[in-house]
Parts: sequence; C-alpha cells; structure tokens
Amino acid sequence: MKQIGNYRWTICGLVFFATTVNYLDRNVISYLKPYLAEAFQWTPEQEVNDYANIELAFKLAYAVGMLYAGSFVDKMGSKLGYAIATGLWSIAAVAHAFAGGTSGFVIARIFLGVTEAGNFPAAIKAVAEWFPKKERALATGIFNSGTNIGAIIVPLSVPLIAETWGWQWAFILTGVIGFVWLFLWFIYYEIPAKQARLSKAEFDYIHSDREEPVTQEKVPWLKLLTFRQTWAFALGKFLTDPVWWFYLFWLPDFLMKEYHLSKTEIIWPSAMVYIIGSIGSIAGGWLPMNLINKGWATFKARKTSMLIYAFLVLPVLFSQYMGSINMWLAVLVIGIAASAHQAWSANIFTTVSDMFPKKATGSVTGIGGMFGGLGGILLTWLVQKNMFVYYTKIGQIQTGYFIMFCICGAAYLTAWVVMHFLVPKMKPVEL
Repeated sequence: MKQIGNYRWTICGLVFFATTVNYLDRNVISYLKPYLAEAFQWTPEQEVNDYANIELAFKLAYAVGMLYAGSFVDKMGSKLGYAIATGLWSIAAVAHAFAGGTSGFVIARIFLGVTEAGNFPAAIKAVAEWFPKKERALATGIFNSGTNIGAIIVPLSVPLIAETWGWQWAFILTGVIGFVWLFLWFIYYEIPAKQARLSKAEFDYIHSDREEPVTQEKVPWLKLLTFRQTWAFALGKFLTDPVWWFYLFWLPDFLMKEYHLSKTEIIWPSAMVYIIGSIGSIAGGWLPMNLINKGWATFKARKTSMLIYAFLVLPVLFSQYMGSINMWLAVLVIGIAASAHQAWSANIFTTVSDMFPKKATGSVTGIGGMFGGLGGILLTWLVQKNMFVYYTKIGQIQTGYFIMFCICGAAYLTAWVVMHFLVPKMKPVEL
C-alpha cells in the first residue's frame, strides 16, 4: 500500500477529528445534568422532565437540520459545507454557557442540533470522494469511532472542569476545539482532483471503482424518495439511531440511579462503555472488507456483517441482571452493545455509497439522519419523557430502564429484517 500513497488516511483522520468534536459538544450536557439541577433548583421530577425537554429540542432540531444538511453539503461541496457546519455548531456549543435556565438551554440545543446535522452527510461524502468501495466501511468505522472518543473524553474531563471552574467553562472549553479543527481542515483538505499532495497512483486507486466523477449537482429529495434503497437506509436509521442517543444522553443518569454513584464516580464506568464501543467501530469496518477481499460480493458482505452485529446487541437485555452481580458486568454488557451499534453504524452508513452515486450520498445520508432524529424524538416523547417521569414518581425508575434495554435489544434485528425486505439484493441506483 506504501507505493500507492496514504494521503486518503490523512483525510480520514480529519473526519475522525470532526466527528469527535461533534459528539464531544453534543454529549457535554449529559454529564452536567446534576450540576444544572442544583443551579436551577429542579425537583427530581423536574430534572427528568426538563432534561427530557432539552434533549427533545436537540433531536427535533437535528431532524429538521437533516432535511437540509445533506442537500446543502452536496451543493456546497464537502470542503466548504463541512467547514460551515463545524464553525456554526462550535459557536452553538459555547453559547450553552450563557443559558440562564431551561428555556435558554432549549434555544442553545436547537441551534446546536440544526448545525450538528451537517457532520455525517459531509463525512460520508468525503469518504465517498476519497476511498474506493472496498475501503469505505473501514474508513467509515475509523471516523465513526470519533463518536466514542468524544463520548470518552466527556466523562473524563467535563465533571472535573465543572468541579474546578463551574459548569459554564465545560461548555466553553469543549466548544472552542471546533475552531482548531477548522484551521487544520482548510490547510489539508481538498477533493482528490484538486489536491496537490495526492500522488497519481493513489488518485487512480481511489477511483479504481470506475464510478462517475464527483459533482456538486443536486438530486431532488422527491426523486430519491422513490427508491427502495433510500427507504431501507432511512428506516434502518429510524430504528437504531435512538438507541445510541439513549446511551449518549441517559447513561450517566442510569449509573447514578441504578448504582447510587456520585457525579464524579460515574467517570470511569461511563468512559469504559465507550472505550469498548470504539473497538466495534473499527472492527465493524474491518469484517466486511475482509470478506470482500476473500471474494464475497460487497452487499452480501455488508449485510452478513450487519446481521452479526444485530445479534451481538441482544445481551443488553440482561444488563441489569448482570449489574446485580457486579456493576462492571453491566458496564461490560452495555459496552458490547455500544460496540455492536458502532459496527452496525459504520456499515449502514456505507450502504449509501454502495447503492447511490457520489452526487447523492450527502442527500441520502441527510434523509437517513432525519429519520434517525425522528426515531429519537418518538422514543424520547413516548418512553423517556412520559415513562421515565412516571417511574420516577413511583420510585421504580429501574423498571423504566429495563423496558428501555428491551427496546435497545430488539431494534437492530428488526431494522435488519426491514432493510432486507426492502433491498434483498444489491442494486445500485441510477440517476
């Protein structure tokens, strides 16, 4: 591989960095919930309800943002589209520090949700531009592991910052990291056809699939929605994205209430879940690439891998039982489920570039992201906002979490069946 060149992996590193910042900024608030409850004097019921409202505002804005983010990135191009999105969400992240209550956080989360919607359409488009099909799942797995790294950094840093300087500084210090990424992005990123640092051998390797050249032509949403492939991706995201958001926003609360941990004692259990999860993100991309190298058809390798990952989520059903033996067994089981999710995520994203030409990858990713956001909204509204409040009132929040883990365990196999029904065989879309 050395004779070809490896500049594409520099690009993958930049996208990984952006994804890390993206999840760092969205996850900060979940570890500041007890500090905010103290600052704004929330009752236990208010803490659950107001936090759910804040989370709901983010998800709703994220889903709406996805309506436009994909087509915006396709129109602006990956370089400028990614830069605008990151700059705006970094401003939104810092703005949380100036919120004076629930309403202020709702406004800040809406701004953050709309702007953070640009990350994955831009990331998937960049990978489609810079990698041949057989390497895209691995590249996607690597950059998608940034979601875990961001989630690891938060518990290791945010509670300590809040304890030392106050919760406002946690938002400010994490928010400014995005501007560091912007500086590096403008130095090192350009599409392959314009990148002077790229060798001809690597350029030819990137385009070895003989696909159409990258353009900034916009494909109408209504046309994309006529394809079963679009619905397979969208419904797969609708069913599984909410599970990851549940881990992201509610894991600290689960650990504190289930095991009576303090605000700082949740640091290492939380971090360990995402450390385990990062393994799945990279391994999830390696498995289909290995199968393809052994002669498997791309789509068969992708779907077989995703079925394996769907089964690996099932043990999360027993997380509370395992935790009754030892808390770290629950952490292990949830970590394996998070790892399987990341492996699944790396592959479901890559199905977009498997099935659609490059000029539509941003838009289709945006459609799927919107459906993932809608799934998160539905789960928050029906389950977390109502069910968690009810079980908190009667002092049985553990039952609420058990129901949630049942939903988490069933989501991936359900999504796989739906996707298989809609797209039983690989059929690339012609636009």
